[in-house]
Amino acid sequence: MLRKRGLQVAGLICAGTILLVGTGCGASTEPTWKSFDGAANVKSFPVPKEANKTEQTTGNSELDYVRYALPGLKEGDSIPEAYLEEIESWGWEQKETDDDSSSLVFEKGKSIVHLTVHDDFLIITVPSQLRKQVIQGLESNKTNK
Repeated sequence: MLRKRGLQVAGLICAGTILLVGTGCGASTEPTWKSFDGAANVKSFPVPKEANKTEQTTGNSELDYVRYALPGLKEGDSIPEAYLEEIESWGWEQKETDDDSSSLVFEKGKSIVHLTVHDDFLIITVPSQLRKQVIQGLESNKTNK
């Protein structure tokens, strides 16, 4: 009986320790930009593992986006170089845009992704096919000038 209780007590202590460690991990105020997973809507586009999916469109062919909570992210700051390098290492190329917004456009083959940064969250948007054609048409006009 003592052995059984000892195991039960040890199990509770371990569970408490895991809970305490797990709580401490979430207390970071800034992302580390060290490990990544594929985005929920574009598996070939990296998103920090620390980001938590909070919203995603479903069944809407006009708008395909996923919103990720990422505490410590600031709209006014530039995207960390480590994240941009990771995006490029996954085969994505940043496209030039005319505006100074917090949105970046990336292209990989025929795929286009918009990365929009806000305070404490980011959004990964995949434009509809019609929008892709308009964006590609605008870019080809730039190269023809």
